[in-house]
Amino acid sequence: MQRNEFIDVKRIVIKLGTNVLRNEDGEVAISRIYSFIEDMSKLVKNGKEVILVTSGAVGLGKKKLNLDSTSEDGVKQACAAVGQSRLMSFYENGFGIYDIPIAQILLTEDDFSLRYRYLSLRTTLNKILEFGVVPIINQNDTVSTIKMNAIMSGIKVCFSDNDKLSALVASELDADLLIILSDIEGLYTANPKENPDAQLVKEVSSVTDEIMSMGTDASEGGRGGMRTKLEAAKLVTRFGGKVLIANGKIPYVISKIFEGEDIGTMFLPTKENLPDKKRWIGYATNIIGGLVVNEGAKKAILEKCSSLLPIGIINVINDFKQGEVVSIMDENNVEFARGMVNYNSQECRQIVGAHSNNIETILGYKNYDAVITRDNITGLV
Repeated sequence: MQRNEFIDVKRIVIKLGTNVLRNEDGEVAISRIYSFIEDMSKLVKNGKEVILVTSGAVGLGKKKLNLDSTSEDGVKQACAAVGQSRLMSFYENGFGIYDIPIAQILLTEDDFSLRYRYLSLRTTLNKILEFGVVPIINQNDTVSTIKMNAIMSGIKVCFSDNDKLSALVASELDADLLIILSDIEGLYTANPKENPDAQLVKEVSSVTDEIMSMGTDASEGGRGGMRTKLEAAKLVTRFGGKVLIANGKIPYVISKIFEGEDIGTMFLPTKENLPDKKRWIGYATNIIGGLVVNEGAKKAILEKCSSLLPIGIINVINDFKQGEVVSIMDENNVEFARGMVNYNSQECRQIVGAHSNNIETILGYKNYDAVITRDNITGLV
């Protein structure tokens, strides 16, 4: 895809990573932050809709409190509370220079996982953009309990870093382009810090297993890494959006991107155009339970987009309610899809391996022939 075509967009989500918001000494990179704000303000003035997903609150709080570590219980949450106000002061002052109003939005996992909150958030964000306001979004580390609650240790959370959060925001708002700015030029064929022969990948047409294998872990100070950025790119491109991963330390990088400079790695949209509900089922929900299915059921779901019938189920994992989203796993316990169940976990255990026309005999009633109907299944592979 030509670069001019790639950047010809209206609604843009920009994610700023921790390491581009600070300098080499770990201090706030004030001049760089204000250059980001200047670039984003130009986009807004030119009629673009800009949504900012920002990291940095924990790091700013840690610096303000003169702490060496945030590993102790509650320290990261305290740092986030202290640092968030300081972070927002930079954005308030910076965008204020250009007379652009901003809105602070702090999100937890439940804001996406609970469908009614997900839909309410989408309505609010769309209205904010309609008013010409720039939403500034961050994970609400201060009140998020997902990592602190031992009872929920087996849960698969919808996001645990701002890379995935930015993808969920882009998905929810049907953004045309997600720009992830980090401290690396883009996707390389290998880790460039370890392999001098690593080559920058300029364009990715599909986030395959081979592409995912190029992902690396988080750099120091950050929570994500290239792998989480690739997971974000996979989600956004599946609904028809574009993604660009670039080096946020390039001076005025956002302006250079929209001037058509050949910067970073472009991820092209797929033709799948995943509908909103299927995006939510596949990527925006917290997963507690699961269903293990046989090879025939797996093949039917992936190749024929079939519903999941009880005869194809081998085992039921954990407890869940009717209407919740669960993992669908193969016989090796590898998750390959997710779906919204028509029966709770107790009912599923009773009808495991049964024919659909025997459900009423076993349960005394029958809501559906399928445990999960085809419209409520999203494949992950």
